[in-house]
Amino acid sequence: MSSATATPLAAPAPTPPEPPRDPRRTGAVLALARFEARELFLQAPILLVFALYALLVFMRLAQADGMNDFPVLNTVDRRTETLPLLVAVAVLICANSAALRSRKNGTVEQLGVLPMEPWRRTAAHLLSVVPFVALTALVVTVEYLWEALKPGAIGHGSFGELAVGPLLVLLAGILGVLLARVLPSSFAPIVFTIVAYLGVVLTSAIADAGGWAGWLSPLVFSPDTGGDPVPSDLLGRPANWHALYVVGLCALLACAALLLSGGRTRAVRTATGLALAATVAGAIGQLPRDANALEAARRTATETPQKVQTCTTYGRSTYCSFPEWEGVRSEWAEVVDRVQSAAGGSAAQTRLTVRQRIDATDGVEADSVLPASTTPGMVTVGTRWGGNRVPEFAVGAASTLVVGTEAVTVEGMCDARAVTIMWLVLGSDPAPLDTFQHVRLDDSISGSAYVLAPTDGLSLTAMQTTVIRELLDRPRAEMTARVKSHWTELTSKSTTTAQAARLLGVEVPKEAEKCDD
Repeated sequence: MSSATATPLAAPAPTPPEPPRDPRRTGAVLALARFEARELFLQAPILLVFALYALLVFMRLAQADGMNDFPVLNTVDRRTETLPLLVAVAVLICANSAALRSRKNGTVEQLGVLPMEPWRRTAAHLLSVVPFVALTALVVTVEYLWEALKPGAIGHGSFGELAVGPLLVLLAGILGVLLARVLPSSFAPIVFTIVAYLGVVLTSAIADAGGWAGWLSPLVFSPDTGGDPVPSDLLGRPANWHALYVVGLCALLACAALLLSGGRTRAVRTATGLALAATVAGAIGQLPRDANALEAARRTATETPQKVQTCTTYGRSTYCSFPEWEGVRSEWAEVVDRVQSAAGGSAAQTRLTVRQRIDATDGVEADSVLPASTTPGMVTVGTRWGGNRVPEFAVGAASTLVVGTEAVTVEGMCDARAVTIMWLVLGSDPAPLDTFQHVRLDDSISGSAYVLAPTDGLSLTAMQTTVIRELLDRPRAEMTARVKSHWTELTSKSTTTAQAARLLGVEVPKEAEKCDD
């Protein structure tokens, strides 16, 4: 009789518990992060790019353009997003080089015997880019506050838009470390930068066309077509959700770098789950909502702005604007009062309605020309103010006072009315010749030209230009009195330019009876 001895199955080895958190390890990681940050600060690309970044921001803020006195803050916040790309590229390359230092120097084996685990060294490299994020945030804050604290600042900015620049730098630093763990090659950041730039351009085009997928790019360029700003609620940019998406993406890629370096602790796994949830939430939050309502709002602001505007009365006239432009109405009133003070007849007492208008039919901030209003006594004003926009608005106001509506300015007025309009604009201007030059499309003060206005503008012949310059060379008080005393003739369609010159006591140009083309 044989007997068999049963061998009991060996119990599986228990999983060793995670070692308790040692504050000394955390201190070592922070010390290494400070060292790596100091090393990055000493890299020539970082120093040069930050100096260039600060210089470009300073040059932009120091521009001597009158419109800078009235910045529209919903364009200022988006303007802060592109220049940090320079810093982001430098941080990407230098952070990648720092993470590859041990491989390049052949010290990987020596680091392997140190008590600090590889994933903690990776964490130190990730933390080393935080000071550069803080510096970028400081420059962005200074740039925005410089504009926002001006007395003429219009509207408000978005925290989500302002956060994009610093987040791009953070994302670039994290990608530099991650690439060092995935593709340990010094050429990987350069190739990645080129591919990423092309991707950003493509996705920005998709986002501008209304595609949701375009917002999955960390940076979405705002359209720069030279068009005028629009109210913030018509932009349709999910800025805050986009900022959350980029924050989640940064955290997710940082956790991926730690996991690839062996950091599979409970804290890292929990952080990875939270980062993934934030990224998904931000991406879903960017989904277009109420697209029909947004289009309806844009159509209302374009076709019937009076439904969404408020009005204020200054003197005899009424000034209506979108809510964000309420503070600029007094500036418009000063120009109207100045122009109207030089008018005669019933025009000196005419009640005007100044209304702000935009054109969002082809998308916001599109480069388009506003059609002239046919409503009697209506004057159009745009969303930009200061600089050349002031005399252009004065042309629109003077045209309405002389002709009755803006619509007549689209016709070629080869008569006294064009001279009268330009006198109202320039007669009380502190620098009339400079203003005359800037308000003309060709930036000249001789010959025929097209005079700019908020709507269709005004054409001047060479002889009308000559008469206007003669008026500006005479004493202002004398010319103002003559214009008021002959107001009826000077605002008549039947009065020629030559007759206007005789009425005002200036020399009649040669061939003045002919109208230049």
